[in-house]
Amino acid sequence: MLKIGIILGSTREGRVSPQVGTWVKEVAEKRRDAEYEIIDIAEFKLPFLGEPGGDTSGVAAWSEKVAACDGFVFIVAEYNHSITGALKNALDYLRVEWNNKAAGIVSYGSVGGARAAEHLRGILGELLVADVRVHPALSLFTDFENGSVFKPKEVQADSVHQMLDQLVPWSTALKTIRS
Repeated sequence: MLKIGIILGSTREGRVSPQVGTWVKEVAEKRRDAEYEIIDIAEFKLPFLGEPGGDTSGVAAWSEKVAACDGFVFIVAEYNHSITGALKNALDYLRVEWNNKAAGIVSYGSVGGARAAEHLRGILGELLVADVRVHPALSLFTDFENGSVFKPKEVQADSVHQMLDQLVPWSTALKTIRS
């Protein structure tokens, strides 16, 4: 069975990515077409890449976790028109572990996180990750209460299913070239 990692891309205190990730996992698991797992980059405590004296003890576990996945759903918060520094750092720590896999993006922000998703697409391309077209974009104004309590509109679950309808076949196809 395919393994799809749902990567929480924010580490800030008060973040809403765990709420979004849990919801995506609940929607996805109803499909029974893959094994879905939430992967929280905050748990790996990755220091800034290349910074001397950092505790790199979480890097091996991060590498193993990403390598074990066949595809990904990135939960992306938009900070200053881009992805978080923590997510960029986590992506940069690895190379071959990302190669020839597929990814979907679920973003959130004042304009649905669209600008962060577009930045992430460029990074994923460089890492040889094929991102799918359908992109659930969650608005802080309509899918969250007071910007902090996740209450997605019903249509958003349909968007997640459409994204997964693309992600699962792409992940399956790319698995054949990694074997």
